[in-house]
Amino acid sequence: MPNSAQPLSHIRLHQIPRLAQAGRWRIEAMHSYPHHLLLWVTRGQGRITVSGNTRGYGAHNAIFIPARTMHCFDMTAQVFGTAAFIPATLVLDMPAAAHHIRVRDAGSQAKVTGILDNLSSESESPRLAGARAMQHHAGLLSVWLERMIAETAADRKRPNASVRLIERYCRLIEDNLHSGNSVTDYCATLGVTPTHLSRACNVTCGRPALALLTERIMFEARDMLAATTIPVKDIARSLGFTSAAYFTRSFQHHTGKTPSAFRQKT
Repeated sequence: MPNSAQPLSHIRLHQIPRLAQAGRWRIEAMHSYPHHLLLWVTRGQGRITVSGNTRGYGAHNAIFIPARTMHCFDMTAQVFGTAAFIPATLVLDMPAAAHHIRVRDAGSQAKVTGILDNLSSESESPRLAGARAMQHHAGLLSVWLERMIAETAADRKRPNASVRLIERYCRLIEDNLHSGNSVTDYCATLGVTPTHLSRACNVTCGRPALALLTERIMFEARDMLAATTIPVKDIARSLGFTSAAYFTRSFQHHTGKTPSAFRQKT
């Protein structure tokens, strides 16, 4: 699994169920990657939240999530498909915005499956010019996405005011994750009241504004504890907590473990 904090140097593919092997919190809590993610679901169904907007997903759904976009999703044992992690540094003309595409045409389903199979084949069997071949296949993937986005444009509703507000809120959280900003601080930037923001969050994803912010911070804390040896007090400071003790109480309240106990288990 790619580290959620480290940019990728090459394209990587995983089966979707494998994303939760290191803990369901890695997919079910709000998080982001410094690289693009394409989820191609071939079986099962669930719910996914991208930039604070929750939708159901099912078989033959393609979900493109740009780098540094907050998202999370639930996944039952019946969900299967491919997750393609694509470095944001590759010049592939990937979409700038997130897209959720329900692919109904069998030919289009076969096309994306074939592209992903070719990517997987190149990644699993090192061969001459394999990295270049993968980049070309990824280019075909970007073309497929562009065409599908154009073909399904008529099916998409224009985002309403609540959706646009929460997308801006999620972007602010990502851009200021280590600032220690509160919901009130973000509301001041957005020009809305905390009550209005929370009402909009509840409409778009069934969570209040504070829950979205806290969930994202707690994911970052768990990821830093699992992937680094940074002292707990320094993690607390980097995430804007006023003291290590306050961070420990908050972390234990939301995860059921102290930071030290969580780190020992990972």
